[in-house]
Amino acid sequence: MKSNPNAKVIFMVGAGISTSCGIPDFRSPGTGLYHNLARLKLPYPEAVFDVDFFQSDPLPFYTLAKELYPGNFRPSKFHYLLKLFQDKDVLKRVYTQNIDTLERQAGVKDDLIIEAHGSFAHCHCIGCGKVYPPQVFKSKLAEHPMKDFVKCDVCGELVKPAIVFFGEDLPDSFSETWLNDSEWLREKITTSGKHPQQPLVIVVGTSLAVYPFASLPEEIPRKVKRVLCNLETVGDFKANKRPTDLIVHQYSDEFAEQLVEELGWQEDFEKILTAQGGMGDNSKEQLLEIVHDLENLSLDQSEHESADKKDKKLQRLNGHDSDEDGASNSSSSQKAAKE
Repeated sequence: MKSNPNAKVIFMVGAGISTSCGIPDFRSPGTGLYHNLARLKLPYPEAVFDVDFFQSDPLPFYTLAKELYPGNFRPSKFHYLLKLFQDKDVLKRVYTQNIDTLERQAGVKDDLIIEAHGSFAHCHCIGCGKVYPPQVFKSKLAEHPMKDFVKCDVCGELVKPAIVFFGEDLPDSFSETWLNDSEWLREKITTSGKHPQQPLVIVVGTSLAVYPFASLPEEIPRKVKRVLCNLETVGDFKANKRPTDLIVHQYSDEFAEQLVEELGWQEDFEKILTAQGGMGDNSKEQLLEIVHDLENLSLDQSEHESADKKDKKLQRLNGHDSDEDGASNSSSSQKAAKE
C-alpha cells in the first residue's frame, strides 16, 4: 500500500473480526455457537438458521437473536480499521458474512458494505416477502416469556430479520456488486500510467467454509495480490496458493494495529477509537452470558450452572478466541502495509 498510495482495498471478512467484541464465531471447538447450540433440543445445531425449523419452532432463533441483536456489542479495533480505510479514501468495499451490523456501527457507509448473509437491519415475511422495520421484531425480544412471535399482517406467516437462512437465496446485491467489483479489479490491473493503482484484497477472520462467499477469493484475478489474516490457512489460500499470496497468522485486532503502525496512521486511528470511548474488555463475560441463556432453553437443564463450571468455561475461553484468528506475525503485517 505504501508503494501504491492510490490503490484501493476490498475486504472480505467473517466471524473472526467480531469475536473480540464478545460475539462467538460458529465453528470453534468448545466455544463456537454451533458447539453451544448442540446442547439444545435441536435436530442439529444449524437448525436454528433453518427456515423449516424456524416455522415449526421460532423460540431458539428468538433467544439467539436477543443475545446477538445490534446494540448489545461494540465494534472491534478491526471494525474501526475499516472506518479508517474509508476515511483515507482507500476502501473499495467490505464483503462481510457477519449479521451483527458492526461494520455499520463502526461508521462504514452502507454503500460500501455488502452483507452477504443479510443482517438485522431489515425484516421480512418468510411467506410473502413483505418488508417490516426492524423494531417490529426487536419489540418482541423484550417480552418475557417470548411466546407471541411476529406474524405478517398480509399472509399470516412468520416475520424474521433479513438474515439468510439455510434454504434461502443470498441477497441480489451480493452477486451484482461482486460482478461489478471483479470487473473493476480486472480493469485496475490493466491500467497503465505514472500512478499505479494496483488493488489489494484482504481476507480476514473467516474459515471460507460457506459457499458462495467462499468462492470469492478463488475468483480474484491472478494478478491481484491476496492477503489472508486467519488462525489457519483456509479455502483457496490452502488449496490453490498463489506465489503472490501473503498469509498472516494473527489476531485480527493485532493485524489492524500493526497495519496502522506500518502505514503511519496511528494518530488518526487513535482519534477514531477515542471518539468511540475506547474499547470494551468484557467480551468473555458477554460470551458466557450467551452460552448460559442458550443452555436455559434445554429442557434437560433447569438449574443454573454453578460458579465453578462458569470459572472453568472462562478459563477455556481465555485459551480459545476464534477459529478464524491466530497467533501474532508482525513481519507479515509489515509486508501487507508495503504492498
